[in-house]
Amino acid sequence: MSHVILHTDGGARGNPGPAGIGVVVEVEDGGRREMVAEIGEKIGIATNNVAEYRALIRGLEEAGRLGGTLVTCLLDSQLVVEQMNGRFKVKHDNVMPLHRQATELSRHFKRVTYGYVPRAQNAGADALVNAALDGRLPG
Repeated sequence: MSHVILHTDGGARGNPGPAGIGVVVEVEDGGRREMVAEIGEKIGIATNNVAEYRALIRGLEEAGRLGGTLVTCLLDSQLVVEQMNGRFKVKHDNVMPLHRQATELSRHFKRVTYGYVPRAQNAGADALVNAALDGRLPG
């Protein structure tokens, strides 16, 4: 499988506060998309930006596990998208190592693109964040 589409979201209740991540993983083959994984996890106490990066990192790890070569990352955090695209500087010490980790993971793929989508178009990942924080995930 070569093209992996990631919808990622991270959120904290309070900033910082209890935080979680959500990742919806799709693969595209011949113009058809199929959802292959949904990931929702609590990540402890974190800021919203840290949670957004942790979700992106988790998604990139999953894309690598699936053998993706082309990865499209869709986030509702315009800040993270602009930082990953190199248009905004990373200024906060708690985010710098996460940005480096995401950048390093992206080097394992032929191409990675980062795009902003409104929250309404990222509803699946957002729902996974809330389910994780509410303790509503199976397992």
